[in-house]
Amino acid sequence: MINRPLSEQLHEAWLDWSDKKQAADMLTEMKSAFLNQKIRALGDMPYNAAEREVKASEEWSDYISKMVDATTAANRALGRREYIRAKITEWQNAEANHRAQARQ
Repeated sequence: MINRPLSEQLHEAWLDWSDKKQAADMLTEMKSAFLNQKIRALGDMPYNAAEREVKASEEWSDYISKMVDATTAANRALGRREYIRAKITEWQNAEANHRAQARQ
């Protein structure tokens, strides 16, 4: 594998994190709407009973799992992004140290 510039790797990591964060945020923001749609689909049932029914369903469990998985993926992408930023800082410090040693 060819070593790519750290700036290019960081840019890719930013884009990856941004996409994954958007997906996680969308699922999180739509959670209430999803719940209300499922409650409404149950018809004429007391809200509390309908909410219990929906939250006990496999469909709700799958939705929550997708939401958590998306958040985990976004967090991992953020970690990758921060790792690359740390590598850039380390490289800059190493270069500064080499320059300082060369002046001595």
